[in-house]
Amino acid sequence: MDGKVAIVTGASQGIGAGLVAGYRGRGWAVVACARAITAAGDPGVLAVEADIADAETAGRITGAALDRFGRIDTLVNTGGVCPSKAFTDYTAADYAAAVHVNLTGFFWLTQRAIAEMASRYGGHVVNVTATLAEVADSGLPAALAALTTGGLAAATRSLAIEYAARGIRVNAVSLGIIQSPMHPPGSCDGAGGHLPPLGRAGQVSDVVDAILFLESSPYITGEILHIDGGQTAGH
Repeated sequence: MDGKVAIVTGASQGIGAGLVAGYRGRGWAVVACARAITAAGDPGVLAVEADIADAETAGRITGAALDRFGRIDTLVNTGGVCPSKAFTDYTAADYAAAVHVNLTGFFWLTQRAIAEMASRYGGHVVNVTATLAEVADSGLPAALAALTTGGLAAATRSLAIEYAARGIRVNAVSLGIIQSPMHPPGSCDGAGGHLPPLGRAGQVSDVVDAILFLESSPYITGEILHIDGGQTAGH
């Protein structure tokens, strides 16, 4: 199949599903990955059920992309968890889940994707992180999310420099409160002072538009683009 190809993780709902539609709207083929996902009936979408935190599974995803579409142009890592608890209340299971999803999943799949991109000079990786890793709030304790998504932001900048000479760009979007399956309409109504300066939660479309903007901006790399209604600007 001719044209560009994106791999999108967390593609069964919310931001991931929005990105699948967004890239398809631009004529891209998409490999849509999630732990539970069904085929869309669209020949331009390959649905892959996968646990991205497994190194062997990461190879299966990239292999499926190459077998079906012949190339990988962009990887968007949308999978992430942001547990909010007092630091002393986190359990071993909380820690394992955050590291498993936020860091391990990013690591193995991005490693495989970048290796393929580097072999033919060029590609793009976009990581989804969280503004709460940068803006501490005593009312929303999130040290574990800060630890893992903050690491993801640092890796974004590091990889952007490491692979710039190979034609590979690496960027991130840092999200504030976004209405999604995790934060459905109405769930933020009582947030009060936790809402950003714009006074409302963002929409999935805001995130999709931002990532597609980065896709269309070949001179931007190593950027952490905040989609947070001004939350970071106020600190």
